[in-house]
Amino acid sequence: MTQPAGAVSAEPVDLTIPDSELVAKASALVPMIRDYATQGAEARRLAPEVVKALDEAGLFRSMVPTRLGGSNGTLRTAIEATAEVARGDGSTGWVTALMTLGTGFGATWSEQAQDDIFGGNPNVKICGVFSPGDKSESVEGGYMVSGRWPYGSGSFAADWASLTITLEDGTPGMAQIPREAFTIEPTWFVAGMQGTGSDTIVVEDHFVPEYRVQRVPDMFASKFRSPFTEDRIVGVPFNAAAAAILIAPQLGLGRHALELTRAKLPGKPVAYTAYSAAKDSPTHQLLVAKAATKLHMAELLTEKMCLDIDTAAATRVMPSPETLARLRNDTGVVAELIREEIDLLLTANGAGSFADANVMNRIWRDAEAGGRHALVTTEIGREAYGRVLLGNDEPTIAL
Repeated sequence: MTQPAGAVSAEPVDLTIPDSELVAKASALVPMIRDYATQGAEARRLAPEVVKALDEAGLFRSMVPTRLGGSNGTLRTAIEATAEVARGDGSTGWVTALMTLGTGFGATWSEQAQDDIFGGNPNVKICGVFSPGDKSESVEGGYMVSGRWPYGSGSFAADWASLTITLEDGTPGMAQIPREAFTIEPTWFVAGMQGTGSDTIVVEDHFVPEYRVQRVPDMFASKFRSPFTEDRIVGVPFNAAAAAILIAPQLGLGRHALELTRAKLPGKPVAYTAYSAAKDSPTHQLLVAKAATKLHMAELLTEKMCLDIDTAAATRVMPSPETLARLRNDTGVVAELIREEIDLLLTANGAGSFADANVMNRIWRDAEAGGRHALVTTEIGREAYGRVLLGNDEPTIAL
């Protein structure tokens, strides 16, 4: 079953190729990102210098329409650019992923809301929390919103927050809340993704006009409030993209782990064996080959996912329920492949990988934490896909 989502953009784009210029900008920032990674982890939020560099490179605006100062890019471009950022540091990649998605979908609200959000700040950044945490009340002209929303990744650098609230009929909605209307409670004390600043957003008695609210079921069906139907973003399947963007940091972490291994492992002696260099050890050869293959499989699967989602945006035809279930499944599979890849490389590199000073330690912790986000959980995705494949139409998760 398909559903039109609006007018088709006439802009010709090869959906199989990411924007090389934007990806190159992300790659150029990798050395700087690595320099600040430890500082960000210790401060529990990205260094201001890193946020500024990402901002100036336009990485947060890759999915924002050109009429609002963005790149109007594909999801493939957003994921490849974000993966490069994460090759520098997982936390930085995570914030880039969430901020890219949140800012891009900010252009799907009503025209008046878009004027509020983008009109006074061409470099606006939007974070988002998709789980409800509110005590909202319907009032004349909108909603009086109060509540607590944990896991507000990047909220420390955000100008607006897209927060899930409860509408008058019990339906979830997403409300745009300006920075001056919320505070941040420090609650992010974790082992992995330490620098994401995923603290708790707190709102007290803030009036949100109705035009700054969208119904979540409508968003899942690509029935957005924006009148600018030529924008690519209004055709993007919201939930599929929200899950898929989270594998970009995983890909970057997997690439970084393999990069470090290839640079440092070949000449390392293999303790308690006759091998003076790991490059001569069949055990290590097999471990690294198996790990590299898993990374390559994850990359290929990601390319297919992006093509499905970007094609939906280009054609304005929503993917079928089976395709949406497969996309959710494949999101978890990519994360699983990356975690397995990193696990193999940890074994190849040895117990020293777990030293606090070893970058592999942070890569491992970041991948383990990021790979357990609710939208990435492998088993939930498999369950959803299996149900559809077997003809069980009873929904257990939102697709």
